[in-house]
Amino acid sequence: MWIMVWRKPEFTGEFAVAADGSISHPVYRAVVVGGVPLATAQANLRRLLETFDREPQFVMVPLFRVAVEGEVNRPSMYVLSPQTTISEAVARAGGPTQFGRLDRVRLLRGGANGGHTQVRLDLTRLESGAAQMSIRSGDQILVERRRSIFSQVILPAVTVIGALASVGIFIHQYR
Repeated sequence: MWIMVWRKPEFTGEFAVAADGSISHPVYRAVVVGGVPLATAQANLRRLLETFDREPQFVMVPLFRVAVEGEVNRPSMYVLSPQTTISEAVARAGGPTQFGRLDRVRLLRGGANGGHTQVRLDLTRLESGAAQMSIRSGDQILVERRRSIFSQVILPAVTVIGALASVGIFIHQYR
C-alpha cells in the first residue's frame, strides 16, 4: 500500500499489509486495509488521521505484487499499481530477451477457493486485448522461450555427425 499524507512526511511511504489486513507501521497498525474495498480502507485511514489533523489530505494507492519470469531481462517480483497492464509489467522487467516470445506469454492467476487459472496470451496482437489486461495481486507472468532451430536441431545434428566422423576416422586409421 502506498500512502501520501499532505504535510506529514512521517506518515508517507510504501507500507506492507500484514496477514490480518493491517498496515505494518507504528501508527497505522490499527488501520485495516486488506480484504476490504478501497473506499472502506480510505475511510478507516481517514478516521485514524483525524486524530492528528482535523481535515487530513491523503492519497492511498493499493500496490500489487506480481512475478514476471521467464525470458525477460530482469525477472523478479515487482510491486505495481493496479492500473498496470500485463504489457507494462513485462516492460518493467526489462522487456523480452532475444529469445523471449511475446506471442506466447502465460499468466497464472489465483482463482476462487485457492485454485489457479492459467491463460496463454499473445501480447503482439493488439486486437486481442491481452496486452491491455490489468494485473491482479499475486499474478505470475511467464514469457516463454523462442525455440531456436540452430540450437535445437542443427547444433545437435552437427555434433552427432562430428562424433560419427571422428569414430570413422579413428577406425580407418587403425585398420
